[in-house]
Amino acid sequence: MEIRQVVRIVSALVFLSVDVAGFTRVPIAYTAPHSIESQLYSSITPTTGVELTRVPGKKPSADWELDCYSRPVVAIGGKKLWEVLITDSTGSFRFLKTLPSNQVNSKELRATVEELLEQSDVKPNTIRYFRGAMFNMIKIALSELDVVGRPSRCTYAVAQWLEERHRDIYPKMEGYKANMATTLGGPSFLDVRTPVKLPDALRGEKYAFAALPLAEFLPGGGVTDENVGVGKLCPIPDNLPADGFVQGIVFFTQRPEALAAWLAGTELAGMTCDLRKRNLVMETDIDTQYLVARLNDVQREEGAAFEEGKEQMSGLHFLSVQKGEDEDPAGFWLMRELPTGI
Repeated sequence: MEIRQVVRIVSALVFLSVDVAGFTRVPIAYTAPHSIESQLYSSITPTTGVELTRVPGKKPSADWELDCYSRPVVAIGGKKLWEVLITDSTGSFRFLKTLPSNQVNSKELRATVEELLEQSDVKPNTIRYFRGAMFNMIKIALSELDVVGRPSRCTYAVAQWLEERHRDIYPKMEGYKANMATTLGGPSFLDVRTPVKLPDALRGEKYAFAALPLAEFLPGGGVTDENVGVGKLCPIPDNLPADGFVQGIVFFTQRPEALAAWLAGTELAGMTCDLRKRNLVMETDIDTQYLVARLNDVQREEGAAFEEGKEQMSGLHFLSVQKGEDEDPAGFWLMRELPTGI
């Protein structure tokens, strides 16, 4: 089954015209069509506080993901526990190193990455990192390595690992402090970010809210890596309702290839309906926002349903770029909002 056959549009298709504030909406009538449980092996402890675990059955990737941050654990002497976590996008390995608080710097982090590179058969082309608070240190650490460092929220493998550790590991450690759990600083009444105007490449197009059955993304479903164009599919979280629907946004355009190519060149992180500010927003890299549309009362209700659907599916949602409802997408992105508290 092809994507175009399974998309279920859940609101009217809309034409968009651009003003200085972004897209406005003029409706027309339209009827539209895992936690890692495998046995682990090759656990190595080359030095104190270092662990490398390889996962059988996972194909190594040249896209790596990294996090370096303090954890909600206070060690002897009142010092925070600091960890470096590195994995790849497929989760084929997991590398963990604890750092003394007086060694949390770009030089030590670079040496840590180099240590792992020496043990890796598949060298990374890209290392993504999502933690805005550590942006400068990580950027400096990676700048002297033969790798591209990308600030990005498309770090699903390391986010899943962090979820597991916050659920299963840290609470069992001596010195655990639940009130030290961090957040990613998502939208709130304190969020002062202002979405920027969309680039010219995105102007004068159409969009619609849509939904796909979760089953279409599971083995045997109609959405696979082979039919998403230049898009990407993120991993599916565990324990989602089997009969659930994944909410999404469809962009209809006469130049789908150009728009999809532009999106592929960004670190597309997700779509958000900011109900307080009444904005439909595109999220990229660590914290960049693009204003897609203003939401009136009816659209705000649709946006609320979109956000509720995302919450029910652990942040999972999609964006599709296509010329018409009967054509395959030039780009299809399945995304997940990073969980808070990691």
